[in-house]
Amino acid sequence: MYFANMNFSFFSTTINHNDKEKSKDYRNVVIIQIIIIVMGLVLSTFTDFDNPEPKDKLIITIFSGFGAVYAFLLWDLLKDFTKSRVLVRLVLIILIFITILGLLGEFPYYKFLEISNRRAYLLLIHGLLFPIEVTIIGFAIKDLFSGNKFSMGKLWGAACVYLMIGISFGSLYDLINIIRYSALGVEISLGLASYAESIYYSFNILGGLDTAYPNPIKLVRNIGVIEAVWANLYAILIIGKLLGLPALKETKPES
Repeated sequence: MYFANMNFSFFSTTINHNDKEKSKDYRNVVIIQIIIIVMGLVLSTFTDFDNPEPKDKLIITIFSGFGAVYAFLLWDLLKDFTKSRVLVRLVLIILIFITILGLLGEFPYYKFLEISNRRAYLLLIHGLLFPIEVTIIGFAIKDLFSGNKFSMGKLWGAACVYLMIGISFGSLYDLINIIRYSALGVEISLGLASYAESIYYSFNILGGLDTAYPNPIKLVRNIGVIEAVWANLYAILIIGKLLGLPALKETKPES
């Protein structure tokens, strides 16, 4: 009986530790998401991406830095969802490759790489990043709808996934704009300018607001409808799920 109680105590302690770790990872991602969204929507209006001055270059550098941090926090979050070393290592390798490639080609103070085909270059970066975002969203949603106890981790997770939906759809719009120039209905410079405007468009759709781009191409318009329906359905389901869960009580290990 003693060993049974000790094993149960160890198992409960391990679960609580994992929940706290996951809650911390969710919270860190949410903080970075908010920073990226604010910078993308606010600071981009004061930034000249085409002919950057020193202040513009500083904003671009900071924004890119937070983007890199966000990518690796997503990787850290992925480790909470799967024990597949192959998947975790593959995602890490891709993220390192994207980060180095982006730094070499888009560093505002000095161009380490002379890129002859910038469209293909950006398409490669976003084409590798978008599937990672979708994969982590899938794992996170599965995690949120599993278990039968409410915890702060699930609350942070719900916020994380909601913001991730807006950011990932923004990445998709940017990807489409790279493939087909002026996909949003107006000409936007490729790169961070296009990404910031795509984030703006995505969160307008997510919030049910009118966008400044009333004439996007049909594909972008239809994906916007999918995003709006999907986001509202997610909100309804996650609210119902979380409200129906009893609170998680922390189990103290027996001495």
